[in-house]
Amino acid sequence: MTDREENTSQMIPRRKLVIFDVEGVLMPKNRFLVFELGRNLSFPQFIKLLFIGFLYEVGLLSLESALKGMFKLFRGFSVEELLNVFRKLPLLLHTEAVFAELREKGLKTALVSSGFPQVVVENLASRLKADYAFGLELEIKNNTLTGSIKGDVIKKNGKALIMKKILDRENLTKQDCVVVADDRNNSPIFYTESLKIGYNPDFLIVLKSDHVIRENLLEIVSIFEGTQKRPRYSLSYNEVIRETIHVGGGVFVILATNYFGAYIVAFLLFLTTLVYIASELARIKRKNIPLFSSITLNAATFSERYEFAMAPIFFALGIMLSLLLFPTPLNYASIAIVSFGDSAASIFGKLLGKTCISFNKGKNLEGSLVGFAFAFFGAVFFLHPLHAFIGAVVGMFVESFPLPINDNLSIPLAAGVLLTLL
Repeated sequence: MTDREENTSQMIPRRKLVIFDVEGVLMPKNRFLVFELGRNLSFPQFIKLLFIGFLYEVGLLSLESALKGMFKLFRGFSVEELLNVFRKLPLLLHTEAVFAELREKGLKTALVSSGFPQVVVENLASRLKADYAFGLELEIKNNTLTGSIKGDVIKKNGKALIMKKILDRENLTKQDCVVVADDRNNSPIFYTESLKIGYNPDFLIVLKSDHVIRENLLEIVSIFEGTQKRPRYSLSYNEVIRETIHVGGGVFVILATNYFGAYIVAFLLFLTTLVYIASELARIKRKNIPLFSSITLNAATFSERYEFAMAPIFFALGIMLSLLLFPTPLNYASIAIVSFGDSAASIFGKLLGKTCISFNKGKNLEGSLVGFAFAFFGAVFFLHPLHAFIGAVVGMFVESFPLPINDNLSIPLAAGVLLTLL
């Protein structure tokens, strides 16, 4: 028996059930509620929907309260309208292939969603040939949504209750189970005994995951087989555009500040951000703002094409705050560290990464080291080499650490604050 066959024989019998979160793992995150059905709302209602989602994301609303507030906005929608919108949604790349592989290996699969209605999750389960489907329950009268919802999935530990039901029905234990999820709402089912896989996860799921994967869902199969073989990787056109904007934007701001001053450049960047926000809102409603919508679409990842892309806003905010809070040349150094270091860490982490960072399985040591070299290279143009070294170390440590704040914002602020204190 080969090593691979031995690993497979050890892994597969022990793991018999795979539970998938739906939003952000199998389908673009939040697209159904905010970016598809929401297109049929009035503009004030749509803004209210976004605001409720924001309050949930920052922890000011519970999941149950947020979902109840959102679905009240859909009062009067028909079930057919709901399903018609859902059927137009794309699955994330490789989803159907992953479920086919798991079926071949004899594993049971379950879809558990707190954001999609039961009727929708059942439709998806039928398409993927999944064994179980759980979603929130809609109150329906005369084939029309009343705006009220209920169900275990929207409760604080609702997914844990559902997982227990499935395990009891299959006569399995938590050790037999694998959970694939992306956000903190799934923390209650990230049991120590289970195999926990974070897919494009938030910071809390990164900390709790046994494995972290990004973009390529097929890596789940290699984890099951025990090979964890790293797929061959090459930069896509979108990634080249994205990182070019990231580096070029920082360089442009530094050059412009020399001519116009920090306050004027920060104000112009603020206006540009407002236009970008308007462009994203228009793109969600399938309308375009010339130039902005085209650039965003070409720089977005696959999942971001169906969502409001937040990364550019955090990047702009990080630069604006650096310009306004830190004296020259510390502000320039902070911007250079995030522009050069973060981009290099992302690119080379994907191209060369083999060694996962112990406290953040979603990052690779190789990417962070190359990112440090580029961050130092950018900062040393403005600072004494020792200070540039310290700033680069701090910036790349923040980049590698799982934090609730986007690193486009946290990197320049952390580097700038420390450099100011030196």
